[in-house]
Amino acid sequence: MRRTAHVLLAAGLLGAVASCGTATNSGNPAVGTPGAAAAPASTAPAAIRTTCEALGQAYGKNMAPFAEALTRFVTDRKTIATAQQSLAAFATAVQDATAASTDAQLKADGKQAADRMHAKSTDAQFFGAIKTTKDVDKTLGPTLTEWLSPVQRHCT
Repeated sequence: MRRTAHVLLAAGLLGAVASCGTATNSGNPAVGTPGAAAAPASTAPAAIRTTCEALGQAYGKNMAPFAEALTRFVTDRKTIATAQQSLAAFATAVQDATAASTDAQLKADGKQAADRMHAKSTDAQFFGAIKTTKDVDKTLGPTLTEWLSPVQRHCT
């Protein structure tokens, strides 16, 4: 059951990342209200679409290993190094996915997200607080969403 929840969570977040480049800031007060027309995905600048697709790939490649490492860490505290390395690899993938972007703001936001994740990957207090599967779920849900929020606003 827990594994299914993690997979569903990953799929949900991946879906948000996969729709990258579709965010628009039209200034139209009707945006988000019933009946308001959504901007087609093709209107997103190519640089943002390309970067967001790279972020989606980074997420897809790194989410499951990170989730598995955290789940293992709950039952075997000796695996902290694996969990830390998994998060660091995820952070590096986010950085790599955004580093070549020609969109300066997306590039800066990618660095910010990656820096947050890198900082947590070496934070013993952060990992020390992960003791139960509920803690893992929180880390994979709201916490990861918060870390990725700088880039997610470009890619949703």
